[in-house]
Amino acid sequence: MEKSIKKPIKKLALMAILTAIALIIFIIEAQIPLPLPIPGVKLGLANAVTLFALFFGRKAGGKAGGQAPCLEPVRGARGARGAGGTVLLTVPNAFAILICRILLGAVFTGRPIVLVYSLVGGVLGFIVQVIMRRFVTEKQIWACGAAGAIFHNIGQILAAIIITGTPAIAAYLPLLIIAGTITGVITGLIAQLTIDRLNLTAEPSL
Repeated sequence: MEKSIKKPIKKLALMAILTAIALIIFIIEAQIPLPLPIPGVKLGLANAVTLFALFFGRKAGGKAGGQAPCLEPVRGARGARGAGGTVLLTVPNAFAILICRILLGAVFTGRPIVLVYSLVGGVLGFIVQVIMRRFVTEKQIWACGAAGAIFHNIGQILAAIIITGTPAIAAYLPLLIIAGTITGVITGLIAQLTIDRLNLTAEPSL
């Protein structure tokens, strides 16, 4: 009974921590615009947290088989033996982290108009990443990051065209796709290396 109660609390705590990390990264990045002549281009490092959450609890099986990354008690940690069980994140958990970060980001940055663009781009990119998640391995998360970033930009352009009624905005799409590919690979590698590191330092289950 005690373990069954602890697991949801652990998962909720992990989700809160990841949301806070993503929000802090988002706020800091919003204050440091990139010196590029392309509107809307940014590194999107907060997306690395979403990718991490998405792949952190992936079940083994299929082409992307192998042991699922999970949060294990770290060797030498206080109460490691008594912590009991693993904490796995599901797709809805990762989606909740993304939505919370987007909503809180709009509040803390004081830019509610950006909320629409972020929601459309974020949700579209997340859907693509969920689909790719079924086919890529933990060594190919960078590819998932690139695809998510590309469709995130596509979603933002579509939202901008609908809101402003200006189809000419689509002229920025090729440049945004190139930029999204580069930044997506970076965020994907960050998530990939973080998961690899956790897999190396985690204590095997007994």
